[in-house]
Amino acid sequence: MKFLDQAKIFLKSGDGGPGSVSFRREKFIEFGGPDGGDGGRGGSVIAECVDGLNTLIDYRYQQHFKAESGRPGAGRNRTGAKGSDTVLRLPVGTQILDEEREEVIADLTRIGQRVVLLKGGDGGFGNTHYKTSTNQAPRKALPGWPGEEMWVWLRLKLIADAGLVGLPNAGKSTFLSSVTRARPKIADYPFTTLHPGLGVASVGEQEFVIADIPGLIEGASEGAGLGHRFLGHVERCAVLLHLIDATQADPAEAYRTVRQELEEYGGGLTDKPEIIALSKIDAVTEEDLPVLVEMVEQELGKKVITLSAVSGAGLDDALATLLVPVQEARRARKAEMPDDDADEIEEEEIVEAEEESSSGWSPL
Repeated sequence: MKFLDQAKIFLKSGDGGPGSVSFRREKFIEFGGPDGGDGGRGGSVIAECVDGLNTLIDYRYQQHFKAESGRPGAGRNRTGAKGSDTVLRLPVGTQILDEEREEVIADLTRIGQRVVLLKGGDGGFGNTHYKTSTNQAPRKALPGWPGEEMWVWLRLKLIADAGLVGLPNAGKSTFLSSVTRARPKIADYPFTTLHPGLGVASVGEQEFVIADIPGLIEGASEGAGLGHRFLGHVERCAVLLHLIDATQADPAEAYRTVRQELEEYGGGLTDKPEIIALSKIDAVTEEDLPVLVEMVEQELGKKVITLSAVSGAGLDDALATLLVPVQEARRARKAEMPDDDADEIEEEEIVEAEEESSSGWSPL
């Protein structure tokens, strides 16, 4: 399955059915009177957040979605049938934006969440509606109201607690495969990771979701490499783990390059809690490592941790450090909603991500 995180589609709700002009005609009834029924309401366009989807590929080959129009009214005061709704089945984390991508119409973050995007048009009145004491045989009926239509953008943002950022070949995919059951592609050349991936990490009895995205290079904001496209998948993260290859010539410059690209992108990424880690320390001698860490900390003015996804050194400490801001974000989110809903949301997110990770899921 190919991974697609953006799609532009056209939506149209159903038109209302026209009302009916009809008169009651029965034997031995001298004054039958009008009995034209109203038209049926047009179908609506509804977005629904469902389980089991992790890509928008279904909306690549079909871009037009129209709800059914309402049926016309009929005699004997029969109202036309309502048009069928069109339901867009979307994965968790999908945002629906207007055509100019300036306004977020809906943000689907919970399984079962439903949002009515376009309401169907009302059905027209039949001539029974216009019957009065002075107009007992009206021959007036209205056509149904037209439905609404618009173009929208679908944008998928993976839901994760922690995100991995860094230059290509900084060890992000290796880290993800070492601390979770995810199996991303790993190789010794840049841009091995072409699509985001998810995995569930454990610290004692606590679990949280980690997102891996393709690496950033200088000029990504101008389209270099894979650009900024996949940074949206770490916008929802509570903390960022910034991995720096300890074997490269200038680790501090590598950090500043990625931070500059995060600032160019925006989205509040530079305001998130950040943990800086020197990776691949298994390739650095024990004598050089303390000197390297001290030099990087002095240049950046920030604390730096060390780890090796190959040997496992420092992985437990890194996960424990990541868990602290993750738990703080969860507590803050729970405080903003009823207790029952908060517990249910957290359980659903962990179970869903764990299923994807255990099956070696990667959105390819």
